[in-house]
Amino acid sequence: MIIKQIRDDLDKYLKTHNLEKKYKKAKKFFEQDPFYPSLNTELLEPKDRLLYSFRLDRKYRAIFIYIDESTVEIVMFTNHYK
Repeated sequence: MIIKQIRDDLDKYLKTHNLEKKYKKAKKFFEQDPFYPSLNTELLEPKDRLLYSFRLDRKYRAIFIYIDESTVEIVMFTNHYK
């Protein structure tokens, strides 16, 4: 699985929230196995929108969509508890 390069605004979000190292680690696991257990990858509700998420840490998630069978694009990072 390949994650497309993230947009500049998402990169800025990672830097602002000090998540760069966590994102790199999660990205490495995701590209090897999108359903690696610690990522908690899941299809979000409503399921017909086909939005997925994986965990950066207990607080932050990466929200993504599939571009094709082997490529995803991260559309946003979120604080899971807000």
